[in-house]
Amino acid sequence: MLTAFARAFRTPDLRKKLLFTFGIIVVYRAGTHVPIPGVDYKSVQQCVDEASGNQGLFGLVNMFSGGALLQITVFALGIMPYITASIILQLLTVVIPRLEALKKEGQTGTAKITQYTRYLTVALAILQGTGLVATARSGALFSGCTVGSQIVPNRSIFATIVMVICMTAGTAVVMWLGELITDRGIGNGMSILMFISIAATFPSALWAIKKQGNLADGWIEFGTVIAVGLAMVGLVVFVEQAQRRIPVQYAKRMIGRRSYGGTSTYIPLKVNQAGVIPVIFASSLLYIPALVAQFSGGNSEWKQWITANLTKGSHPIYITLYFLLIVFFAFFYVAISFNPEEVADNMKKYGGFIPGIRAGRPTAEYLSYVLNRITWPGSLYLGLIALVPTMALVGFNASQNFPFGGTSILIIVGVGLETVKQIESQLQQRNYEGFLR
Repeated sequence: MLTAFARAFRTPDLRKKLLFTFGIIVVYRAGTHVPIPGVDYKSVQQCVDEASGNQGLFGLVNMFSGGALLQITVFALGIMPYITASIILQLLTVVIPRLEALKKEGQTGTAKITQYTRYLTVALAILQGTGLVATARSGALFSGCTVGSQIVPNRSIFATIVMVICMTAGTAVVMWLGELITDRGIGNGMSILMFISIAATFPSALWAIKKQGNLADGWIEFGTVIAVGLAMVGLVVFVEQAQRRIPVQYAKRMIGRRSYGGTSTYIPLKVNQAGVIPVIFASSLLYIPALVAQFSGGNSEWKQWITANLTKGSHPIYITLYFLLIVFFAFFYVAISFNPEEVADNMKKYGGFIPGIRAGRPTAEYLSYVLNRITWPGSLYLGLIALVPTMALVGFNASQNFPFGGTSILIIVGVGLETVKQIESQLQQRNYEGFLR
């Protein structure tokens, strides 16, 4: 594998792409440490130290920003607005006929949908930036911090507008950097930036576990977490690569004096067809009642119930709802992203059929049957992987944030596999061996 890396850097055009990608990553990581104007940086650092990894409601967004959210930097919002905008546009494509027609137009329609995604990203960045500034001013960003209300000393409208503009511009720059990687670098730019954001939080989280450990100065806890993380990576790689291959045979056709078709191929249906999106949906949905309770006044019974049951990750009600929502969103996303009837019609149009299954409606019913069967283990696997941090918090230390969360492992493994495949394909085009012999 090291030889393959050396060959990749010896290839001029591939070396340029890799170095360009590394350069963009450096710029991105530098931006996550530049504070925005109007923020007391010393108070922020004191609150971050007092939080000790307990990031509360903002843990998911903070993870996607590489730790920049809680430090209120220029790239505080990170790529979360773009991810949210992409998911919303993907869902609206099924509902709005105009977007569905654009999707079928090919490259021109895709460029138009990408433009809509950019506009929606900026709008969401303005909303999220305003919410983050309001949360920081109220002191709720770091609940329990002694200087939480001093993070934003200047409460004027002008200072608030400047802070929101800076964070919105930072989100636009992050989106631009991701598109630069996609065009001139290696891999999908947004996925690479997401990978870097999550991986950047690992060293500090692991070292915090070591410092707070009790057995052999924390080295036993540290080694146990590393072993659990490696086991999870192996499991995720195994399931993410697993697929059900449905054989497809194309009939031979004579056009003039030439024969076409007569080939055999297959439809690859992944066990985890939805990826990490159900986990993100479930986490976001469970944050809504907790946020409403946090910003509502008074101390009513419903607020006490939400605070007691839906803000603690180790509570049985929270665990049950989280697991059920992941399973539901896994089936929901697969239903809107894979249309068996459309696949069956395309196969019938080009003379393809599944051996033993008639073309048309029987093929669509067979594909739906197979898809439902393999989505069950995929959704249960997603739910169990996502609950690993909760079990780890109960087993290790309830105040410590377990670094190898299900969402982070799924994203890191998925992005890593896709990036390695792209480098490997470019190496094989030049008659070099890939990473795996």
